[in-house]
Amino acid sequence: MSVRTPPRLLELAGASLLRDNEASAIAALEYLPAELFPSLFLEAFFGRHSETLKALLQAWPFVRLPLGGLMHMPQEETFQAVLDGLDVLLAQKVHPRRCKLQVLDLRNTGRNFWSMWCGARARVCPSPCMVSAAEDSLETEQPLASSLKVFIELCLNERTMDGFLTYLLRWAEERKDSIHLCCKKLKIVSMPVENIGKVLSMVRLDCIREVDVCCSWRLPTLAGFASLLGQMTRVQSLLLSHVHVSAFEEEEQEHIVQFTSQFLRLHHLRVLYMESPSFLEGRLDQMLRCLMTPLDNLAITNCLLTELDLTYLSKCQNISQLKALDLSGVSLTNFSPELLQVLLEKVAATLRELYLNKCGIMDPQLESILPALSRCSQLSYFSVLGNPLSMAVMGKLLRRTAGLPRLSQELYPVPQESYSSHGVLHPGRLVQFQADLLEILRVLGRPRTIWISASPCPHCGDNTFYHAEPIVYRCSTPA
Repeated sequence: MSVRTPPRLLELAGASLLRDNEASAIAALEYLPAELFPSLFLEAFFGRHSETLKALLQAWPFVRLPLGGLMHMPQEETFQAVLDGLDVLLAQKVHPRRCKLQVLDLRNTGRNFWSMWCGARARVCPSPCMVSAAEDSLETEQPLASSLKVFIELCLNERTMDGFLTYLLRWAEERKDSIHLCCKKLKIVSMPVENIGKVLSMVRLDCIREVDVCCSWRLPTLAGFASLLGQMTRVQSLLLSHVHVSAFEEEEQEHIVQFTSQFLRLHHLRVLYMESPSFLEGRLDQMLRCLMTPLDNLAITNCLLTELDLTYLSKCQNISQLKALDLSGVSLTNFSPELLQVLLEKVAATLRELYLNKCGIMDPQLESILPALSRCSQLSYFSVLGNPLSMAVMGKLLRRTAGLPRLSQELYPVPQESYSSHGVLHPGRLVQFQADLLEILRVLGRPRTIWISASPCPHCGDNTFYHAEPIVYRCSTPA
């Protein structure tokens, strides 16, 4: 049975090799055990031993080099040495015997790899957004003979396009016959579509899994981006925010079709978030008809929809398996109460999260959805903040949802009775409301945790939670 050498001993061995003589360390690579390579690489990388880094690339005994997690403090010289080493490797018709390198990973990943081999010595960025090694399985679905894959995360912001990314893109473009630049997460903050196209022309678009467009675009700009989106055929998550439509938008319908028709090519889409998509008012069916797969998460927020839009949504087959639905900021005040009821009945078997914040929902509408809501057996998170509800209907809500076994996060507005006729929150009434709420929970006899928020501030729109701690009811244990 083989015994792994302790990381501390590996670290000392790597440091000793470089301290004695860098040339000797390079000469010894052919005979070094594979387990020494990670610690030696760290010593060379952080010690800026460029020649050793180049040599290490020629003999790297692992399929993957997770470099991105080491670059939280970018060192241009050492990164240049890595690319120089790759150039030497790519120029060779026959790879060195020991070299197994196929993937250079420049994302914030590799924590497990470096920690396993190097222990506490591994100075890897501790970001919570690190990519797990398990995700690499889909990156090798289509092996590319004689090509090196380079994985990156792209955040396109014209004002912060750093020198590292610019240099890397130029380097990859010059070697496009032997380098495949792959990106799984694409975030666009601010950049003209023409420039976005130039950057993405260097990337395998079918590698992209998540697209986050978090800048304000006009409809023609979205239409210009549509052809690129359609080539991201494996995208699983799309977030789009703030697409504006001018009052006299020319070719508006044509632009909408250019965008919505691309969904016909997205056969892996599971998550769709659309923030302020004003162009969908009265046209939601055009997008829904183009969905090719059942969605897990759907958010259409802060925009106007018509009753017909909501009718189409409730009839769409590809929302019948939703796990999360967010319609926050969509005014439902004048809609028929039955529309929301039908929609919830459609997703009752699978829905886990439901957000209906600031929808203008009144008592009759909430009462109408209670039967459907009580059948959402998987529901764990429910929020109706910012809606003008009475204490009576909130009591009914608490009673009808008492049987939902998974419901653990509930966010409700302060009832209307807690406000004066001028809309000012009355502290005494709020205290009484809390007491009434706890009494309802006591009678129901089920442990629950509930957050209560006042109506949005008329000046800033923020919700104010009146308790640092939620209202919690725990069943007393019999003596």
